[in-house]
Amino acid sequence: MSVPATNTSDAEMAQPSQAELVCALPHIPEAVSVVRRQARTVLTRWRVPTQTADDALLVISELTTNAIVHALPPAVLRLSLPEVGGRRAVRIEVTDSGPAPRRRPSHDSPHPAEHRENGRGTDIVAALSARRGISLHPERTTRWAVLHMRA
Repeated sequence: MSVPATNTSDAEMAQPSQAELVCALPHIPEAVSVVRRQARTVLTRWRVPTQTADDALLVISELTTNAIVHALPPAVLRLSLPEVGGRRAVRIEVTDSGPAPRRRPSHDSPHPAEHRENGRGTDIVAALSARRGISLHPERTTRWAVLHMRA
């Protein structure tokens, strides 16, 4: 079940974790695949079940792509293994410096909105996450998602 994105810190939700990865995100498209490889290695080392790790990697891809394409640098990925509601979970956070100025959309685009290849990332994150949200702070934004471990 997915919970709508919130504008809160969700501090009450997750207990601190001993396992954590913090990774700076270069502001280039190639950073997404590099970060995915690093995350896969870490999730394997942490013995995260394969299905949960695969879902986490997809969420990582969506959140890091969003930060690189739509936000200002710098950006940072943080992965952790908190206990949430008595269950082990994977927590994914991507913090950036807030939204980049938007370009005006082209009204003469040859493709209708439903055929475009972007704009579905938040739906993917929502579908794969037990909880997700957005924490707004002065000069930075953190988008986070929590995935419960599956066997």
